[in-house]
Amino acid sequence: MVVVSIVSEDHEFDQIFRIRKEVFVIEQAVPEDEEWDEFEHISTHYIAHLNNVAVGTARWRRTLTGDYKLERFAVLISYRGLGVGEAILKTVLADVPREENRKIYLHAQLSAKGFYAKNGFVAEGEEFDEAGIRHVKMVYY
Repeated sequence: MVVVSIVSEDHEFDQIFRIRKEVFVIEQAVPEDEEWDEFEHISTHYIAHLNNVAVGTARWRRTLTGDYKLERFAVLISYRGLGVGEAILKTVLADVPREENRKIYLHAQLSAKGFYAKNGFVAEGEEFDEAGIRHVKMVYY
């Protein structure tokens, strides 16, 4: 069973940063200086455990426009296809405040576009490059 919780302890931050490094920096070759940003301390971070092993993470934050941006969804490669990503996404969506005239959105890697579409997101605008990977903005309705 996948258990998703908000990160609150230092050792959990170590675990999510390890997961993000494995997925983004090592697997996807995102430059390390682009992976860590100024939003780490203002974001709400999540960690997913499967059989007591930390296997996935994500975060959300309020943007300067007042909208909500979901970011840094990552599941270790050997745990993909087991429902971890969907459990993280559903937990995050349940926690993000719903406010009139405020969007909930993310920048989806094109390889994950179908996953997010299946979970209520709609592509908006043109594809773009982010950290050397093709993305599209997707909004939750």
